[in-house]
Amino acid sequence: MKPNVKPKTDTKPSNAATKSKVVGEKLQKILARAGQGSRREIETIIAENRVSVNGELATLGDRVELRSDTKIRIDGHLINLATVQKQVCRVLMYYKPEGELCTRHDPEGRATVFDRLPRLNGSRWIAVGRLDINTSGLMLFTTDGELANRLMHPSREIEREYSVRVFGEVNDAMLFRLRKGVQLEDGPALFKSIKNGGGQGINQWFDVTLTEGRNREVRRLWESQGIQVSRLIRIRYGNISLSKQLPRGGWQEMALTDVNYLRDLVGLPPETESKIEQHTQRRRMKTAKIRKAVKRFSGQPSSRRQRHDR
Repeated sequence: MKPNVKPKTDTKPSNAATKSKVVGEKLQKILARAGQGSRREIETIIAENRVSVNGELATLGDRVELRSDTKIRIDGHLINLATVQKQVCRVLMYYKPEGELCTRHDPEGRATVFDRLPRLNGSRWIAVGRLDINTSGLMLFTTDGELANRLMHPSREIEREYSVRVFGEVNDAMLFRLRKGVQLEDGPALFKSIKNGGGQGINQWFDVTLTEGRNREVRRLWESQGIQVSRLIRIRYGNISLSKQLPRGGWQEMALTDVNYLRDLVGLPPETESKIEQHTQRRRMKTAKIRKAVKRFSGQPSSRRQRHDR
């Protein structure tokens, strides 16, 4: 005769119940993929009570299971979620001129880096970092908020290279200190490398690299040595170099191989589609065509420039 065994009663939640609590994806990740900003930006918007899901105010930490009837709104505006699952990650290379602001809208009506970019439906361009108004050179823009967020995060230590013209007498002791590290108001900083780029007397060019994107960091490092920066051009981000065919104010969509280089750099899975045709990926855009587009936008005649406008 089998012993009388009482059915086991488990007061702990079942695995199914535990899983049900984490069904869905974090709201900020969904909105980032929808091109509404980086996760950090969206977390701020959620904290400001500007986001609702199916008519209910969202809070930080909310997860959403996307269905055909899911409705997410920011400031009352319905977000197009149809593109979230099938959105293609796109990346633009842009040659920022001096005088443009890294903001979407300027109250004073000044030019911004977003003014010349191509229009999008159902998503928007997100800037990967910033350059100050007096700095020109390479900027990256993407439709993938998660990619932008990871590329900007200091923990990734992605190299940025700048071509900088300085005014003042530069000696070996200064260069040693800049390589070893100096104390700035927001903490220690250094150049990972410094290479002489030419020039004579008290006007010299240097190519410098660093792995952070702190505000005005290149300028402040040189100023710590009593040296003034008169020109500053970003020429590389990771392994992506500023195209010599690209005029100031021009943009170029990046090939799938370059997009996947950036995604791999920050631990994201590779993209399988591209908005540009394969034959276009294997050749550089024609300089004349880009110049024509820039000229049409600015209404000013274009002129032949030297290497990175030195």
